[in-house]
Amino acid sequence: MIYAIPILSVWLIYVIYTKRKSKRNLALKTEEFEAGLTEPASLHPLIDPGKCMGCGTCVKACPEQANHPVLGLIDNKAELIAPTNCIGHGACKTACPFDAITLVFGTEKRGVDIPLLKPNFETSMPGIYIAGELGGMGLIRNAIEQGYKALDYIVDDLNNGASASAPLDVFIVGAGPAGFCASLRSMEKKIKYKTVEQESLGGTVFQFPRGKLVMTAPVKMPLVGEVKFTETTKEKLLEFWQKVEKKTGVKISYHERVEKILSNDKGGYEVKTNKDVYHTRTILLTIGRRGTPRKLGVPGEDLSKVTYRLIDPEQYRNQHVLIVGGGDSALEAAHSIADEPGTTVTLSYRSGAFSRAKKKNRAKVDAAVDTGKINLLLSSNVVEFTPEEVTIDKGGDKIVIPNDAAIICAGGILPTGFLKETGINVETKHGTA
Repeated sequence: MIYAIPILSVWLIYVIYTKRKSKRNLALKTEEFEAGLTEPASLHPLIDPGKCMGCGTCVKACPEQANHPVLGLIDNKAELIAPTNCIGHGACKTACPFDAITLVFGTEKRGVDIPLLKPNFETSMPGIYIAGELGGMGLIRNAIEQGYKALDYIVDDLNNGASASAPLDVFIVGAGPAGFCASLRSMEKKIKYKTVEQESLGGTVFQFPRGKLVMTAPVKMPLVGEVKFTETTKEKLLEFWQKVEKKTGVKISYHERVEKILSNDKGGYEVKTNKDVYHTRTILLTIGRRGTPRKLGVPGEDLSKVTYRLIDPEQYRNQHVLIVGGGDSALEAAHSIADEPGTTVTLSYRSGAFSRAKKKNRAKVDAAVDTGKINLLLSSNVVEFTPEEVTIDKGGDKIVIPNDAAIICAGGILPTGFLKETGINVETKHGTA
């Protein structure tokens, strides 16, 4: 009895603690699912309850867990309790000691188009490789590592003489994390390369709102060595990359967009851009998944005041700004611009609730609406832009408001058509690896 009572007390405390934690996790999951936040953006864990032993190792391993809960134990089984908070680290699978986790793309309801890749990142078109976000890996660290590895596979391909002769050994499309790393590795390997980027250094990272926290981890970069970022901002990361670009002399052709890729009779490829035509032995695609911005198709949308992403909230000071959309990009743009002095922000969304946005962004917008910083128009659609105004339809009523600038965050048209036109096989994943 002397030993049994303390042991029983510890066991009771543990049971009470785990039940309370399970109850909190269930409440959070219910809240997320009732809000319609059920679809992970990219790679995410599929947990086999038959194998899960409820050890919680996966929960502790998730790098996002401290800031935004992703996984949780419910009735001693791990579950994805906040699917939209998952950004595909994959640390949960590595940590699970019972092999209960499989990393998958898409769900039964929402398919995700993923190009079919071999283990060496080569597509169904010999000599064309894909690394980074387009292949489903959107994390900066993962994209950098893939750019590094893919380039090494390309060098192996070149050395084995599998590709035809051409002025270029590799043509790299995109200068985001994967493309920038691959360009540096090309220099390091002393092969003939050409890198084009339709916008600016950083790719998707460049499009993040100012000050947005970028989560990274130590990673090895060619010609640089180990980069020990663990938490940084968009500005600091881009500043570091710009210094690397200047120091190494890596060549990137900006504002150059690939329009068509054609195989030639010599076994290589002809790449047509908006500036020139290139002949190359291999190609590495490191473009993002956002593709071409989706337009509203309304009169006046071609006015210069209408853009499709937020660069710097400061540029909208003392202006009437309209944000269109209900995803994280739209909500982040709305609340960050609303914090600027003198701004009048209207947020228009076609649905009646923000079903695709993270809880933290919904909370910031709700707070801004409560304080009058944001004029929220749910179940509304833009009808027309004029130089000084915008007309919005809400429930059949036409609302005309002053408008100096507009940001359309309606998503992007995935480059699936471009891939298929190039001959690359694409598969729609519905919750499969």
